[in-house]
Amino acid sequence: MALEPDDLLAIGEVSRRTGVPASALHFYEQLGLIASTRTAGNQRRYRRHMLRRISLIVVAKRLGIPLGDVQEVFTSLPLDHPPSQRDWRRVAKLWRARLEERRTQLEHLQRELTGCIGCGCLSLKACRLLNPEDELGTDGPGPRRI
Repeated sequence: MALEPDDLLAIGEVSRRTGVPASALHFYEQLGLIASTRTAGNQRRYRRHMLRRISLIVVAKRLGIPLGDVQEVFTSLPLDHPPSQRDWRRVAKLWRARLEERRTQLEHLQRELTGCIGCGCLSLKACRLLNPEDELGTDGPGPRRI
């Protein structure tokens, strides 16, 4: 697939268009989340379709999704050419499943935290119901049920 000159963007242009600093772009490249090519003068050039990948990384970070999870989902996407609609649908399906799992975990955490805050630990009645004889204390310090 022959690249047109307009299909390659300098790192400054990519940074400007995505709002992502050049240092972060380098980091994402080290992780294999994005890829660049080099000019004869050894300058980085990013294919235009990398803008979408970078935008998805930004959204994932905003949602608190670890880069490792992004990496895992992105492994099925091609780096050397724009992903097809079928590729994006497959990734969207993976994201939907992960986000649903994350939502369920957050709801569970919210219920646990609300119960703990509601108890206030002023009276250990509720805590004794959830942790009789301090059984969880044998597992070490810190919260165990959350």
